[in-house]
Amino acid sequence: MPTPTEPAGPAGSAGSAGSAGSAEPDLRHHGDAEIRGAGAGLTDLAVNVRTGTPPGWLKARIAASLDELAAYPDGRAARRAVAHRHGLPEDHVLLTAGAAEAFVLIARALPTVHPTVVHPQFTEPEAALRDAGHTVHRALLSERSGFRLDPAAVPPQADLVVVGNPTNPTSVLHPASSLAALARPGRTLVVDEAFMDAVPGERESLAGRIGELPGHTVVLRSLTKTWGLAGLRIGYVLAGPQTIAALAHHQPLWPVSTPALTAAEACCGPEALLEAETAAKEFAADRAHLLARLARFGQLRLASPRAEAPFVLVHHPAAMALRARLRELGFAVRRGDTFPGLGPQWLRLAVRDRATTDRFAHALTAAGVE
Repeated sequence: MPTPTEPAGPAGSAGSAGSAGSAEPDLRHHGDAEIRGAGAGLTDLAVNVRTGTPPGWLKARIAASLDELAAYPDGRAARRAVAHRHGLPEDHVLLTAGAAEAFVLIARALPTVHPTVVHPQFTEPEAALRDAGHTVHRALLSERSGFRLDPAAVPPQADLVVVGNPTNPTSVLHPASSLAALARPGRTLVVDEAFMDAVPGERESLAGRIGELPGHTVVLRSLTKTWGLAGLRIGYVLAGPQTIAALAHHQPLWPVSTPALTAAEACCGPEALLEAETAAKEFAADRAHLLARLARFGQLRLASPRAEAPFVLVHHPAAMALRARLRELGFAVRRGDTFPGLGPQWLRLAVRDRATTDRFAHALTAAGVE
């Protein structure tokens, strides 16, 4: 049986529904909080940004754009590049200051009476909807099914549905057919594909199906994760022209800076796409090594038998204490209790290179994990 939706109003009315019996989760806690002010020597497994980025060629392109700062930003070239990259008309693209801005625009610009967020997932969509005054309903996926999407978990009256693919923090890649089953007339389906470029071949993406499905399909992308641009704030929305126009109406003038526009254009070029695909394959190999090392610890349980993103979600009966001990041993990991549908027994771990994973496995042993 699918898990029923739970209401979560602007004042946080979901109560214990959001965190497996605990207090209402802090929707504004993110991985960067785990390392902020930590100083040198703490290995970051809490933030899902690829290490060693931005690459030198990208930093050079961004640096060169600083000579243009006296002029107001012009997003036309970047918008063309994004449209070409996805085989869409330019009026199907909106450039944003990261995916986070897109969530705010969606919450403020698109009409909805029964918005539903599929959890566990990135919490900013719900936070933005609540800030805009909406009562948000949560469709909670079950650990018993490996947190895989069941379209029946979303109520038929939901007129705006938000789901991540691959999903943060569960690392589940939902089949495109399951996502497409959520599309229907009168409904806006928002798919957060912030980590899709870390999936080899970007399989299961709906980016190329804008306009094909019933209702309105909105796909969000971020350039933060693969390219190491969290501080630059650049992402984009793919949707039909009417939806794009509605979202753009709520943006301020010149919402994306010239350096960020330069980065967007550069990251959509053929050489960059090839580099991203290579990085996705490296992520897959490094993730396999991480999963193999974690499998040696009987006290750790994976959220999903098949992780597909550059992070994994694990269960430990004393995860909060383990998180604190790992910090003493030099590793920052992401707490899971701030994600609706999870609880204090969950931790999210970023995929890193094999040497870092081996050091982390030694730290788990030192922390007493069996």
